[in-house]
Amino acid sequence: MIETKDFTVLDLLDMDLKDHDDLQLRCIAGRKGLGRVINLPDINRPGLALSGFYENFAWQRVQVMGLGENAYIRKLFDENKSANLTTLFGYDIPCFIFTNGAMPEKEFLALAEERDCPVLITDLSSTEFMNRLMRVLSGVFAPKTTVHGVLVEVYGIGILLTGDSGVGKSETALELIERGHRLVADDVVEIRCVSGNILMGSGANKVIGHHMEIRGLGIINVTHLFGVRAIRDKKQVQLICNLEEWDTNKVYDRIGTDEKTQAILDVHIPHLDIPVKPGRNIPIIIETAAMNERLKKMGYHSAQEFNKNILRWLESESARAVYFGRDDSI
Repeated sequence: MIETKDFTVLDLLDMDLKDHDDLQLRCIAGRKGLGRVINLPDINRPGLALSGFYENFAWQRVQVMGLGENAYIRKLFDENKSANLTTLFGYDIPCFIFTNGAMPEKEFLALAEERDCPVLITDLSSTEFMNRLMRVLSGVFAPKTTVHGVLVEVYGIGILLTGDSGVGKSETALELIERGHRLVADDVVEIRCVSGNILMGSGANKVIGHHMEIRGLGIINVTHLFGVRAIRDKKQVQLICNLEEWDTNKVYDRIGTDEKTQAILDVHIPHLDIPVKPGRNIPIIIETAAMNERLKKMGYHSAQEFNKNILRWLESESARAVYFGRDDSI
């Protein structure tokens, strides 16, 4: 397990967020306090605190100020009732964030500068911004770990390939990429538990991401060789395929009715042991496993259906006639 380092307001500003995660943040006051630590993935609307009610005030959270809060602050200054704001800044608040592009009062910014409390602003609406911020902070504070393996996306299923060093994980992933599937991470996969039951995998190092080590060939850049179609930044881990050298003394599952799982961060993921030996086409087995997993998610379990058909056949009249009518002397 990797311990999450202190996450500061400056880290929030510096995050490389795109599309539906872009927070559109900029700092307008209190820059000296950008090193303040954000300890919780939750947010707070300080409406009651602005009115003077500080019981159960969640000051440890990021404080989001919408149009209503901004209008109330303006009213407090117009009526010379800013004592509540002075009390508010007495708490070690990580930062204030004003939404809808609404600029706070100059007096409010002056208080923030005096207390070195960061004030940020975004053009997003309050609802949209809070949805995005909660999603971003949930990812930042999610429990995480690293796994030695290769994460690929095959037919939309995130498959984590594990196994001993040299068993052929990277070579299998390379063949899957050649077949049109996508690489997420090679060698070291960082896995985060999001929302309590979803494992999201990505490369542990963004600088060397989407590179692969192929013994006898060296380091290759998958993006340059196969194009952007062959990569993605992160993917949910939905199936674990453990590659191992064929052991003649081990009994491998030949039907698939007993489903095995492996726990990562207390989340149980379907697990397959795939024996490797010359002549076995491992990439096509991985593809078949991905398609079979998709069928299971759609409610169709091939092994269980096969088992039911066998039982129905054994219970049928024709099966009984064959059984009782056979000549045991032959």
